[in-house]
Amino acid sequence: MIKFQNVTKIYGGGQGQVKALDGVSLEVKKGEIYGVIGFSGAGKSSLIRCVNNLERPSAGKVIVDGHDLTGLTPKQIRSIKKGIGMVFQHFNLLNSKTVFANVAMPLKLLKVPKEQIKARVDELLDFVGLSDKAAAYPDQLSGGQKQRIGIARALATQPSILLCDEATSALDPQTTSSILQLLKRINKEYGITILIITHEMAVIREICDKVAVMEKGRMIEEGTVFEVFSSPKTETARNFVGTVIHDHIPAHVHELTEDRSGSHPIYKINFIGKSTGQPLISDISKRFGLDVNVLFGNITELQGTPFGNMIVEFRGTDTEIQKTLAYIREKEIKIKEVARHAG
Repeated sequence: MIKFQNVTKIYGGGQGQVKALDGVSLEVKKGEIYGVIGFSGAGKSSLIRCVNNLERPSAGKVIVDGHDLTGLTPKQIRSIKKGIGMVFQHFNLLNSKTVFANVAMPLKLLKVPKEQIKARVDELLDFVGLSDKAAAYPDQLSGGQKQRIGIARALATQPSILLCDEATSALDPQTTSSILQLLKRINKEYGITILIITHEMAVIREICDKVAVMEKGRMIEEGTVFEVFSSPKTETARNFVGTVIHDHIPAHVHELTEDRSGSHPIYKINFIGKSTGQPLISDISKRFGLDVNVLFGNITELQGTPFGNMIVEFRGTDTEIQKTLAYIREKEIKIKEVARHAG
């Protein structure tokens, strides 16, 4: 549906040249909700703006629904853009026009008959739960209501692709959750492919199927949400995951174990799905005669599937510990040593 092939975007020239995108390649498949995350300046906005031709790449290809945008005429690009809706961080509504007029605007620009415009706008306002606000003005709405109107406007032309540029970063957590649920509903009921950029890993966790992590114009990591959350490969990805899944040993736990004698390995165990319900700690203690000290644990959900981690200290002989590790891995539960505490 959307492909970036070695895309580079350079702003300016000479000494002031800035490379916002540096050879980015990724693919968003039809029907996916794909998230791109990164800190400010990572290149996220430049990437998403290349999809609807608000920016043209300096090199590489941007292919939308089989069409390479870099090789199309302006008329052809306008035709492609009819199938792409965009939701903005700051809503971009016209305060001088009613809610109805804001949603109707893309259809008026396309010279759609008035009867069809009314039917489509009424349908969309009902879909986003704001039928009673048709005659209101944006200044009379809350932030969440404004974003719902922005989403309705983006859907007016029945797009197959919806681009979301930090669509929830100006909203409070409760409103953010309701907007994300609306986006999931749009994806499911309308079959619309969604590309969302954000700096909030909670957004990725809530609705995305896949995620790409960007840094300094490059895509440094990509995978399913489960892959990236359960086993982030880069420091930047680990930092993002750590904002929503706290798997580091707290300072006070370090302090509690400082005076122990001997050397005790400390492991992080990841649980996904059914494995979260297994009595693993009790099982290995009985089976291998191992003393297990649970230092920290956290269970959350990734899109309805239990996901968690536990940090444990194993006390026993090397033989007992090695047998325990082999047993855990046979159960396809991920475990790795993260420290060895010496008293």
